[in-house]
Amino acid sequence: MTALYDVAAIGNAIVDVIAPAEDGFLHAEGLTKGSMQLIDEAQGVDLYSRMAPGMETSGGSAGNTIAGIASLGGRAAYMGKVASDELGDVFAHDLKAIGVHFETPALTGGPATARCLVNVTPDGQRTMCTYLGASTELTADDVPTELIEQSAIVYLEGYLFDPSEARRAFAKAAGLAHAAGRMIAITLSDAFVVERHRGELLGFIKDQADLVFANEAEVKALFETDDFDLAAAQLGAMTQVCAITRGEQGSLILAGEQSHRIAADPVDKVVDTTGAGDQYAAGFMFGLARGLNFDVCGQLGSMAAAEVISHYGPRPAVSLKDMAVARGLIR
Repeated sequence: MTALYDVAAIGNAIVDVIAPAEDGFLHAEGLTKGSMQLIDEAQGVDLYSRMAPGMETSGGSAGNTIAGIASLGGRAAYMGKVASDELGDVFAHDLKAIGVHFETPALTGGPATARCLVNVTPDGQRTMCTYLGASTELTADDVPTELIEQSAIVYLEGYLFDPSEARRAFAKAAGLAHAAGRMIAITLSDAFVVERHRGELLGFIKDQADLVFANEAEVKALFETDDFDLAAAQLGAMTQVCAITRGEQGSLILAGEQSHRIAADPVDKVVDTTGAGDQYAAGFMFGLARGLNFDVCGQLGSMAAAEVISHYGPRPAVSLKDMAVARGLIR
């Protein structure tokens, strides 16, 4: 059956607040540069009061990826929980305005819509403090059977491994996708996530995942080794396809006996690395859903990642489709 959607994603629905910061600010606030940590609502209000003026944009890792799919001209859907509040309305509007199917019912009478406070230092590194709020209230009931069955690739955000209800939603999506002959993809999201859920992630990858996205730090953390080649080989042996990003060193794609090394796209100035991995996944999955070879999938990923780190914000600022057509990667 022909897929109605190229990619449908399940993730934490979050509004990002992105502001410039100096290293001294991070030190004064006790923040580890380049990390992501969870905070409560009160901590979020306190930190926000001392941050520099910034910009608000709908985010969340999988949401950013879906925005990238849409920018490439792909057919995209998203499942994530927001509250029935102002930020929840903003999040839903932003997705629908770019043509993404988003119909997850908003939460009433519970936590507020999630937000992520992102402090970006002059070298482009982002340090994130996240209040998960309503996003953790996603349940298996928020995963429609028809939507999963109609999607070529179902993409799962590793950050959602924290709530047990969301994990059940993952299991439901995986079962439905495989029964319909669809592909399950997962991103490890952050070394922090891997450290917390290594056993569960390894089990899910081995039993359920067809495609895994990770960066170098995450794959090393997953297999508890400093040897990148060893970690990559172990991940490659566990799943059909894996794509591992390595910053300026590009990415490595492993698929059975195949190995593809993809160069990173050059960037004049790295402004903000927020969303780099998310957009790489967008380019790669768009290409895969459209039947393109792994080299082109990787090139689309590198192109999308380079675009997003050249400006503030985790989503494309220009049409990725136009860029890809100009390069001859797609028609």
